[in-house]
Amino acid sequence: MSVRELVVLGTASQVPTRHRNHNGYVLLWDGEGLLFDPGEGTQRQMLRARVAAHDLNRLCVTHFHGDHSLGLAGVIQRINLDRVPHPVQAHYPASGQRYFTRLRYATAYRETVGVTERPVHESGVLEATPGYTLSARKLSHPVEAFGYRLVEPDSRRMLPERLAEAGIRGPDIGRLQREGQVRGVSLEQVSAPRPGQRFAFVMDTRLCPAVYELAEGCDLLVIESTFLDADLRLAEDHGHLTAGQAGRVAAECGVRHLVLTHFSQRYQDVDQPGEASPFARQARAAGYRGELTVARDLARVPVPKRT
Repeated sequence: MSVRELVVLGTASQVPTRHRNHNGYVLLWDGEGLLFDPGEGTQRQMLRARVAAHDLNRLCVTHFHGDHSLGLAGVIQRINLDRVPHPVQAHYPASGQRYFTRLRYATAYRETVGVTERPVHESGVLEATPGYTLSARKLSHPVEAFGYRLVEPDSRRMLPERLAEAGIRGPDIGRLQREGQVRGVSLEQVSAPRPGQRFAFVMDTRLCPAVYELAEGCDLLVIESTFLDADLRLAEDHGHLTAGQAGRVAAECGVRHLVLTHFSQRYQDVDQPGEASPFARQARAAGYRGELTVARDLARVPVPKRT
């Protein structure tokens, strides 16, 4: 059975707290694992979350500030120590090549796994696989940063009642899906369009067009909300979003499930449960009405089921 869920490893911003580790997020997607922004301590958080190095197929770094990348050294060495049997690809801003190289070879170890470096030079498609297309968009931050978007191909949902009416059953259903027609019955006659699922990961950035492009129509949007709205000027000065801005983006882009994260240590009440969190309240006040999660370390957030 395929699993599609987000495993939250860390939710702090520049400074970790007693309850929040530096960033780290694993998207489990039909047998693949994409690790986003492994900050300091990610390897230990993976252990606590029961995520193994063998689960990882891609490393995706938005930018090279320490809270988003210092964990790369440990994660890459663990991939090699555990002799992960499949190739692992690493996506990161090309302008930060020297930082990636330093982290990859921060200490002596034996390389046993081929980590393929895939630096991101500009916005666009990074990889198209049978299961999804991974793309990036350039964000607005003091250092070069990219957000990531994963889109499943559109498909069709079979309608049991129409299949029964047409007398299509058993192996003929699979044949119809492959060939498009069986005994004069077309796939369109017994199925309905089903849009592919969409996921986006938006970290350190000011509000900019790329944020909306990444978030458009997402089933699950993971987005930074470093500051509360009262500190909007501070957010803009440092290249970040507020909770209200994140909520407005999600509302305008039709996001089904919004995950707020990357909280500044200045706020002591972020850990209030559920909708009591001021971050949740501000996202709601901005007009977002979908499912909402104020992320906590080690939480697991399922991708909403396809409609």
